[in-house]
Amino acid sequence: MPGADLRKLGVFVVDYAVRRRQSGQGLHFVHRHWLDSVVVLLPLLRPVRIVRVHDAVQRRHGHPPRMSLQGRVMLYAGMSAVLLGFTAALTVYDLERTAPHTTIHTFGDSLWWAVSTLSTVGYGDSVPVTPAGRLVATGLMGCGLGLLGAVAGSFSSWLMQAFSRRDDGGGPPGS
Repeated sequence: MPGADLRKLGVFVVDYAVRRRQSGQGLHFVHRHWLDSVVVLLPLLRPVRIVRVHDAVQRRHGHPPRMSLQGRVMLYAGMSAVLLGFTAALTVYDLERTAPHTTIHTFGDSLWWAVSTLSTVGYGDSVPVTPAGRLVATGLMGCGLGLLGAVAGSFSSWLMQAFSRRDDGGGPPGS
């Protein structure tokens, strides 16, 4: 890990520790701020925190949610997938580009690998060969399945509500 990245992580860890200490909540702070807690352990997921920032800005300005819960879950899952995929592509490119027998030579190759892995297609034309690259791939596969499940579940829930409203006389689906 380069020195600049280590300093950034150090600043984040110190900020987290100070906020936890000042909250007086102990382990409840870890549970309540689970995303920050995970990011301390997995700095690769740091960009995903933008979702929380967006919510805080919307609440601060007194704006009620414009979308249904299902719409927000799908939006956040999509944003998370883009940020996670881009971050994984950068990480794998850095790890794999100079490795012997690699199939990932350019950032475009790593981006293609990340998209096919995150979407659970996994063509196999680009694969990480280093242990660290394979670890990133394993995490990305798990996250891809989770995000895909969140979107599919939210969409199914929205459809069920829409058809339930139609069957109850509340109008056509999607109204």
